[in-house]
Amino acid sequence: MSKKLVIVESPAKAKTIGGYLGSDYIVESSIGHIRDIPSRAKDAPEKLQDEWRRTKYGVDVENGFKPLYVVSATKKKQVTKLKNLLKEADELYLATDEDREGEAIAWHLHEVLKPKVPVHRMVFHEITKPAIEAAVANPREIDQRLVDAQEARRVLDRLYGYEISPVLWRKVRPKLSAGRVQSPATRILVERERERMAFVSASYWDLEGEFTVPSDPDRIQFAATLVSVDGSRVASGRDFASSGKLESDAKLLDQEAAVALAEGLSGADYTVESVEAKPYTRKPYPPFRTSTLQQEAGRKLRFGTGRTMSAAQRLYESGLITYMRTDSTTLSAAAVGAARKLVTERYGAEYLPAKPRTYAGKVKNAQEAHEAIRPSGDDFVLPQTVASTFGPTSDEAKLYELIWKRTVASQMKDAKGESIAVRLSATAATGEYVLFGASGKTILFPGFLRAYVEGSDDPDAALDDQEKHLPAMAEGEAVDVVDLEAKGHETKPPARYTEASLVKRLEELGIGRPSTYASIISRIQERGYARKKGSALVPTLVAFAAIALMEQHFTDFVDYAFTARMEDDLDQIAAGDQDAEPWLHAFFFGNGHPGLEDMVAENLDVIDAREINSIPLGDAPDGQPVVARAGRYGPYVQHGEDTASVPEETAPDELTVELALELLAAPSGDKILGTDPASSQTVLAKSGRYGPYVQLGEPEPGSKEKPKTASLFKTMTLDDVTLDQALQLLSQPINLGKHPELDEDILVQNGRYGPYVKAGKETRSLEAEEDIFNIDLDGALKLLAEPKKRRGRQAAPPLKELGDDPASNKPIVVKDGRWGLYVTDGETNASFRVGDTLEGITPERAAELLELRRQKQRGN
Repeated sequence: MSKKLVIVESPAKAKTIGGYLGSDYIVESSIGHIRDIPSRAKDAPEKLQDEWRRTKYGVDVENGFKPLYVVSATKKKQVTKLKNLLKEADELYLATDEDREGEAIAWHLHEVLKPKVPVHRMVFHEITKPAIEAAVANPREIDQRLVDAQEARRVLDRLYGYEISPVLWRKVRPKLSAGRVQSPATRILVERERERMAFVSASYWDLEGEFTVPSDPDRIQFAATLVSVDGSRVASGRDFASSGKLESDAKLLDQEAAVALAEGLSGADYTVESVEAKPYTRKPYPPFRTSTLQQEAGRKLRFGTGRTMSAAQRLYESGLITYMRTDSTTLSAAAVGAARKLVTERYGAEYLPAKPRTYAGKVKNAQEAHEAIRPSGDDFVLPQTVASTFGPTSDEAKLYELIWKRTVASQMKDAKGESIAVRLSATAATGEYVLFGASGKTILFPGFLRAYVEGSDDPDAALDDQEKHLPAMAEGEAVDVVDLEAKGHETKPPARYTEASLVKRLEELGIGRPSTYASIISRIQERGYARKKGSALVPTLVAFAAIALMEQHFTDFVDYAFTARMEDDLDQIAAGDQDAEPWLHAFFFGNGHPGLEDMVAENLDVIDAREINSIPLGDAPDGQPVVARAGRYGPYVQHGEDTASVPEETAPDELTVELALELLAAPSGDKILGTDPASSQTVLAKSGRYGPYVQLGEPEPGSKEKPKTASLFKTMTLDDVTLDQALQLLSQPINLGKHPELDEDILVQNGRYGPYVKAGKETRSLEAEEDIFNIDLDGALKLLAEPKKRRGRQAAPPLKELGDDPASNKPIVVKDGRWGLYVTDGETNASFRVGDTLEGITPERAAELLELRRQKQRGN
């Protein structure tokens, strides 16, 4: 009997598809990509290491920009397994995802396995029995254009990252990275923070009142706000520039004028000046594509992009939704039929439009068309069923319900209603003629709103679909004032980007692909360019320095239009309208303009690291400038020769001259203790990211050698540590003499996990830090002779319990480990990131950290 081998990317996908195909099929996974361009020569097989060294980071730029591919060390075992399975097969089906990445995986499998049997490219948008059977019956060839386009992107990203990242290492901080999408995305965050730093708040006042209509039997109170005085519109927040200056001819009320006007209106008669009713229609939202799903899950479910895509991946692999990486909003005829059937059954025929709704429209730089993200099959599984499978509070259940409702709502009738604008007039005792405004909204027919209401990044806009009733009233009718109050307001700086709004902005600019946004946003945080504060992404001073360097010396590579044009060019390569090799040649070597290689060579020596890392905050009262810097060992502020560390959680827009001077004046800042008599170097007490410490001397300019440091004991503070104590701390490690059996020096010192003695590889812990200076050679030998043990320690209880993880359904707790605080569900551990605190960590943030860690482990 003939056997057919089907290869997919993931084990979960293989399990689902294997259940649909008969015993004639063997379904196995590649577990993602099987080969890639090695990062270093030593990552390549020995016979290819010299070849890697002859290339540019694994790309042969002199011979058609051909990449050097090697099978990943972690995938060799799986490749061997696939080769053995292929020996028993008569046909091979490559069933990887139908996008550029999936097409590339299929091509790499073909290149590595070298099959001698017929090969078929099997594609599908959903993992259902009919879809899989149709895919087997209608295979195609590997699309070389998609493969070439993916390879061009991979080569471009390798050259971009490996050329520019070392510049950041030398001029800003080690281990930073630059990227074609990552760097412009970071610039978006930095520009918004610059706007917040430059923002000047303005104050304005108005009047707010509560009114009733005497003819209303229910005497419903409604709110109205002052809109004009003597025909002049009253200023509101939108009338001010970010500089705090009034930009219109609106009348600006201060507190004194507003209070006086309120007093003048005491006892005034109010009349309905006008009532204007307008009908309105709201059309349903299109079905989800990747970016809109990420945005809506962020708004409604508080999911990060990575968490959203992971839950969607599990739903797809379980056969519950269509492929989740798509730019399309179209639905198949079967899906439209299923949605329309549900509309009739659940909401009634009056909610079903006469004709099916179609959604065209393509996003900028859209990738190859798929169907929209929707429940799979032609008979959608109900959300309750998914909740019973994964658990009602699981990410999968929440996300599926969102997708299900959006899909069904997309095939419902428009919502219809009436909006009402009312003006109330009165004359103050002091003669001013004023108008108050009130608005209401009535939904006459809910239409699709019965099933779904979209979220919004703007809390005020989120109220658009909600009713707001006003009592019936007519022009000329008297109204009673219940309460009238002068209210002061402050303009607010522009909001920071959340993951959802950053995705929206990237897509608007045509930068990157929705399928990569989750990994890009994760990488920005991992590299220390941004941290989470609630749901907001706060850029760090490191991000400011890196973007300043890019803006000044690699302008095009953080230019939004240039980046979008690169996407257009890569799309033309995918469409076969442009060849990859000449395009890459022009990018790297130049073509009438400097190429990447020359730009790096020309700029490296002229970049002033100190200038790049400096953010002017303003002048101190003595006229000297105050600056913030992204130091190699953490952020700090400087005024003259004085410096002070900046707490990691401080946002750039919070860094003012006043705060900087406060940090500089604080006793816990850097402090000169005196001079070391042995070396004549200054001894300093400092506050660092890992706690207080003492330091001998300052680093020499241009030297890679770091000054000697030692942490303070837990019983010491920066305020009271003395020079003698500091010199004693700096004397570590203390050499007590030779071990007679091991012939190794016995050293005693303090470490990250406490005080200890060491002889070669043998270590033993001391009971107290003070024992470092009390133990002698005999005591150390006696301690080292004891068996190594935990000395009676028990596992510490968790610091905080956060409920069950939506993905694993296991309890999440916070623990303190050897590398600091982390969250765990017993299977996966995820370290806290910059900005995360024990007090501030939420169940949602903990679940997000765990999911990001799982993605990294899977290689996503």
